[in-house]
Amino acid sequence: MEFIIEEGKCLDQGNFNSDSGNVGQLAVDLLVSSTRAERIGYLDDPYILPCVGNDAYGPTPCGELALPLEAYDSRNNRVALVQQRSPVVKGMMVGFAKNLADFAVAAGMNHVLVLSSLEFMRLQKIDTSSGMQIYYLSSTNTDGTDDCCERLGWKKWQEYNPDQRTWKYLSTLAEGNARQDDNLPFEDEPEDEDYYPSLPFAALFSCFKAKGIKVTCLMCYCSEGDNTPEAFSLAEATSKLLGLSLDNSHEEGGKWRIPFSWRTLYGPPPDLSMF
Repeated sequence: MEFIIEEGKCLDQGNFNSDSGNVGQLAVDLLVSSTRAERIGYLDDPYILPCVGNDAYGPTPCGELALPLEAYDSRNNRVALVQQRSPVVKGMMVGFAKNLADFAVAAGMNHVLVLSSLEFMRLQKIDTSSGMQIYYLSSTNTDGTDDCCERLGWKKWQEYNPDQRTWKYLSTLAEGNARQDDNLPFEDEPEDEDYYPSLPFAALFSCFKAKGIKVTCLMCYCSEGDNTPEAFSLAEATSKLLGLSLDNSHEEGGKWRIPFSWRTLYGPPPDLSMF
């Protein structure tokens, strides 16, 4: 993975955010826009599919192109943000996660925050008493718990089991003690518990952890469709955990500065008179 930095700019050390899934991508959009982070460069990796688009944040065309993997820096908050806009090549997620972890080490990052969404249909217990629930997974303790996240009222994600076979295999891959093309003894008979370790956030978590970097995954369950409410919740959780300074009171979104690209994200709202 190569980091191409724009002329005259630099990456501050601090926290690092990547995303996996549509909700994570939308949440990072909110964080970049609301912290008024500056794009300082982009990452070039052979495992990321190419894509290009218009600037996602500026209210007027300025000739900036959005690329698959961009790096932003919020100097006031000493936070770096990485926005992933296109998927990873099939079968290369662990290789991509290793490259991203190597970049984080080289950049002197001390805490990585991974934002991700999970499939609502796989949620085992639905708690409707407190609205949308944020779940976390941390490398602070071997069981995935973290006192800071607990104090913020979040629930530790219960599907993480470091002793489960696929999580153990993923950890071995991340540590470089196995090849990804090694045949799994159970690949022909996958079980439900093998599903979550196969997701992108699991590879990112394992590879950052293997490098000795503190990593925290913030996650929420969602369904297909308009996921902007979940994105607000995930961005709010990130702001609380990192203590971000946001001053956008004059914006229509309150403290959140709505990205310009969201204006046509899901089209106009439905005509409520039909209900």
